[in-house]
Amino acid sequence: MTNLKKIVDSYMRKVSGLEEHTERCLRTERWGGSVLLMIVDAAFMSIGLNYFTSVFPKVVEFNEKFVENGRITGLRDLVKADSDELREVWRNKRSWSVAKKIATHLLTISNDDKIALRTWASSTSLENWMNDPISRINGVGINTFQYLRMMGGIDTVMPDKIVKRVINGIMEEAGLEPVNGDLEFVKRTENLALKNGYKPIDVCWMTWLVQPEGRIMRMEKYRNILSKI
Repeated sequence: MTNLKKIVDSYMRKVSGLEEHTERCLRTERWGGSVLLMIVDAAFMSIGLNYFTSVFPKVVEFNEKFVENGRITGLRDLVKADSDELREVWRNKRSWSVAKKIATHLLTISNDDKIALRTWASSTSLENWMNDPISRINGVGINTFQYLRMMGGIDTVMPDKIVKRVINGIMEEAGLEPVNGDLEFVKRTENLALKNGYKPIDVCWMTWLVQPEGRIMRMEKYRNILSKI
């Protein structure tokens, strides 16, 4: 375990300052506290494109075109919005369907967007994820489910391919068996983080931000936009 901690520590040192961003995520304060933008972000992310080069700029465009001028101010407006007009920003029909259906379900919980997301996140669970109303939406897999839970205040991880590659690499370096099953992977990674003095969400975000783009690590390349998200 000492060897494992040294390895995990070496990775976490590469992303110093990360906690500022993950704490904001857990407080449901990403995107200036706009749950609307968080849901749009998650819906765009659901089709697996690069976050920083594809998803982030399009969420910004959506914000500039619809939110800043007051046309869409919350989840209720999003549900009513014209899908063809929304596709002028993001062409994928399924993403907008996902966003609208997530918003529709959250509105059954509360008219306050933030309360709705946080109430949903605290009342659902990883073990029961396939039976959750949001998970039953076509296009919402376990990664989107976990991503939404994190933005709703739950300290957990996503079992996406990047997270698995980095965490399994760490475990193999420490002489441990890698884990591929999604639920087992999430539980194992949460345990790995907590036993080594970190929050699971910190370890999850670390795996994304230590990735190189060109000759520079994402944490450095995109540091100036991290405060916005």
